[in-house]
Amino acid sequence: MVAPADSGGWRQTVAPAGEEALLVSRAVDGDTRAFEQLYRRHSDKVFGLCVRLCQGDRAKAEQATQDAFVRAWEKLGSFRGEAQFGTWLHRITVNVVLGEHRLLQRWTTFEDAEAAGPREELATAAEDPSLSRDLERALARLPKGARTVLWLHDVEGYLHEEIAQLTGTAVGTSKAQLHRARKLMKEHLQ
Repeated sequence: MVAPADSGGWRQTVAPAGEEALLVSRAVDGDTRAFEQLYRRHSDKVFGLCVRLCQGDRAKAEQATQDAFVRAWEKLGSFRGEAQFGTWLHRITVNVVLGEHRLLQRWTTFEDAEAAGPREELATAAEDPSLSRDLERALARLPKGARTVLWLHDVEGYLHEEIAQLTGTAVGTSKAQLHRARKLMKEHLQ
């Protein structure tokens, strides 16, 4: 699979809900062409989210994108239509990426990240005009856990309870990581 372009934000700008609902309904009935259309409509946004959640690692993001769509296909029957398909797919994508992190026990503590030193600039900084280079550099320098919580809370709009559930951490840990991330961002941007 060739990686789709990183499109940045998650705002859904696809077909009207009725057409999308019809595609979902057909896909639930096993219509692979309908699911392929859903894939084409959402793959850029899913890939962009995966790039962010994989800290700029485009190879991991590409794999996570594929995994998210496989999971969506497997779970399509559970889609109740209470939210837009893109919102449901977004949640699946976050769960896939963060679930991978938990399985591989790749969460780092603040101390581990600080001992390792600052990270290099994300590969996508030049490709995403919505974020300045300074912001990208500051994000890249954050410890992994803090960066994930900052992104999920401040950019994606998740609540601490949801972040704690997604990351397998305590609500207090999520809050502490967000506080730390904001403090470090402020220091990095000054």
